[in-house]
Amino acid sequence: MKSYNIHLIRHGAVEETMQGRYIGTTDVPLSDKGKADLRKLDHFCKYPYCTALFTSPLKRCKETCEILYPNLKPIVLDGFIECSFGEWEGLTAEDLKGDEDFEKWLAGSSEVKPPKGESGADFTRRVCRLFEDVVNGLMKTGTTDCVIVTHAGVISTILAVYGLPQAKPFEWQMDPGCGYSMRITPLLWQRDKVAEVFETVPREPEDEEN
Repeated sequence: MKSYNIHLIRHGAVEETMQGRYIGTTDVPLSDKGKADLRKLDHFCKYPYCTALFTSPLKRCKETCEILYPNLKPIVLDGFIECSFGEWEGLTAEDLKGDEDFEKWLAGSSEVKPPKGESGADFTRRVCRLFEDVVNGLMKTGTTDCVIVTHAGVISTILAVYGLPQAKPFEWQMDPGCGYSMRITPLLWQRDKVAEVFETVPREPEDEEN
């Protein structure tokens, strides 16, 4: 039976993240170093082939698509935007030191969310609803390979909810420009809504030789 590969790639580096700032929905571009690092990865490693390319609407993701997949026009999906940090956007942990809500939120409490921001539960529902729509769309059209360029929070959420082996969101770590590949097997997906995480993205040169 036909299987479907979905490659989840985190956008390249941005200056604000390197400064430790929370920039969920803040629309900042890739840094010069972020662009250079992506081009270096693309030159020395191998990014997966795809016939369909999806992206978050934010600049840092669309710019990543332009560098890694210049010959493909991405389909922009608003639901793959990063979690909104509300009034905490642009601030650092040091800026928020002493804020009781921030301390509870950082500890993983589901009872609090950033002021005027998005709760973890709402974020997870949004991301999962769209991811399942994408999977169903791939099956309906017979598209067997796609790439989703998005944010670390989106990727770790998808992997924690659907990925095998099972792991918590914080256990799915990835550097800018990197990510994971999932294999959707229709019977397994329809029965249990799970998918095999079978490799990291991009492939290292030595992986190609083996």
